[in-house]
Amino acid sequence: MMILFRFCLFLSFWILLFGAGANGQTLKKALEDSQGQPIVIKSNSLEFDHQRKRVTFSGNVDARREDWTIFCQNMVVHYREKSKEPAQKESMKIEKIVAKGDVKITRQSGGLATAQEATYFWDEERVVLTGKPVVQQGDDFVEGTVVTLLLKENKSLVEGSGDARVRAVISPRSEKR
Repeated sequence: MMILFRFCLFLSFWILLFGAGANGQTLKKALEDSQGQPIVIKSNSLEFDHQRKRVTFSGNVDARREDWTIFCQNMVVHYREKSKEPAQKESMKIEKIVAKGDVKITRQSGGLATAQEATYFWDEERVVLTGKPVVQQGDDFVEGTVVTLLLKENKSLVEGSGDARVRAVISPRSEKR
C-alpha cells in the first residue's frame, strides 16, 4: 500500500519510489538512464505490481514522450529489471506498453493512429494496432485488420483478413512549380 501511495504522487510527472527495492531511485531517472527519453503518464488511477513487473493505468490515460502521445482508457506498462552493476543502483527497462479502449496515438512529426488496442514494443519502436485500426497523415489514410507501424523505419504494414480488405485513401496533391 505504501508503494501505491508513493506511486500516486506523480500525477504530472514520474516520482515513483520503489522504497528499498530500488534504493530510492525514481522511475523517471531509471527510464532516462535506460532508454533516453522519459515517458510521462497521467490517469485516473493506477496499480503497481512489482511481482508481475507491470504498472496498470486506468481511466483517461494520457501518456507522453518527446516524440509521441497516446490517449486511451487503460494502459499496462510491462518492464524488467536491468542487470545490476556494482557501481549502479537497480533500474527498470520498459519492454512494452499495451493500450486499450479508444486508443489515439499522435506523433510530433505528424500523423494520427486510432484503434481499440495498440501494443508498443519499446526497443523495436514498433506499434501493432488492432480493433478497427486507422492510420492517417493529412487527408490520406489507410485501414485494415492489423496495422503495424515501424517507427524507426517510418514504415507501415497493413493487413486485411477474410472479407475485411485493406483500404487506402490517397488524396491528390497539387504540385508547385
